[in-house]
Amino acid sequence: MKITFLGGGNMANALIGGLVKTGFAAADIAVIELGAQGRAKLRLVYGVRCYETPTAASLDCDAVLLSVKPQQMREACVPLLDHLKHQLVISIAAGLRLADVSRWLGGYGKIVRAMPNTPALIGAGITGLCAMPAVSMAERLGAERILQAVGSTLWIADEAQMDAVTAISGSGPAYVFLFIEALQQAAMELGLTPAQGRQLSIEMLLGSARLAAQSDDPASVLRERVTSKGGTTEAALRTMAERGVKEGFIAGVLAANLRGRELGELLGQDGG
Repeated sequence: MKITFLGGGNMANALIGGLVKTGFAAADIAVIELGAQGRAKLRLVYGVRCYETPTAASLDCDAVLLSVKPQQMREACVPLLDHLKHQLVISIAAGLRLADVSRWLGGYGKIVRAMPNTPALIGAGITGLCAMPAVSMAERLGAERILQAVGSTLWIADEAQMDAVTAISGSGPAYVFLFIEALQQAAMELGLTPAQGRQLSIEMLLGSARLAAQSDDPASVLRERVTSKGGTTEAALRTMAERGVKEGFIAGVLAANLRGRELGELLGQDGG
């Protein structure tokens, strides 16, 4: 499979690194990147082919990854119009809807919308995927193969739910980092050093996530097993409930979902 990236930013770098690591030939990967420094780095680190602007040679591929910023996508799509014939197009630009990307590509129908998250930078991401009707099963498998180079994938049938994917897994790392930040602050207030608080917080989180992943029990049951009646965990959870931690957390995710819809409308405007 020959792949061309439009844009060579952080997520493109993560995907290219993952692809090469999992066996894709560097010679089959091309990147269209305006910045000379970015092109030089990509050639040096990965050995991929780099181009400054879209050309017939750069777009002689099976899949095109749209990895420019959402605000730049409409303009970036224009030079592709004369070169798209059969390629699968995968957009990893957050918030952009399939219909808008398709319109900017002259009504092109072979498009997959992908929502990766930042753990993809270390090969531990999760990507939500949604395809237009014209995308074949073989092309879906191709999209999976590309995105699974940096983690796992999940198909979403209704594109409207991609905002929920963004709110849960796309924005989710920020929620986790906030939790770690709070634990580290509490550790310092309890007299532990910053290094001790960091190690305890991160290792606890990693172990708990692995335990949940390997268990068939719901998270509520796992929580109950840690919570002894009259014990320290019960005291902590009772105080958090009084402060509305769970309700606030859920409300925050719902707010992210709503904002995702608003941004989709805004980013998809032709006059923006």
